[in-house]
Amino acid sequence: MDGEVAPEDVEELTADDDVDLCIVDIRNPSSYARGHIPGSRNVPLPELTNAVEALPDADRVVTVCPHGKSSVQAARLIASYEGVDAPVESMAGGLTAYDGEFATGTTDGNGRSADAGGESTDGPSAPF
Repeated sequence: MDGEVAPEDVEELTADDDVDLCIVDIRNPSSYARGHIPGSRNVPLPELTNAVEALPDADRVVTVCPHGKSSVQAARLIASYEGVDAPVESMAGGLTAYDGEFATGTTDGNGRSADAGGESTDGPSAPF
């Protein structure tokens, strides 16, 4: 893992067409559907081990979660894989610290359906 990146830097990176950025949102699909960074990929933490090889080559990889704690573990996991050459960072403070635009919807960055129905155990603060 290459450390943490500030939420405002992530916001700038998403607007920079010269940077090939892969944002990996590790929350469950229903939380992702309620609100996520546009262009991010939803890969729930329990599925991450099996999905690392399917992540696209990118100039930078940023992992995100609600508060920036679990995404540190996710960044370490991704960075540990052979073949991942890009810097891998966790977004400091998580989505609660992110002031940028949020997208909603039932598909992730891969076009995979995300079940927005059902009960959420993520607590009362939407969209996280």
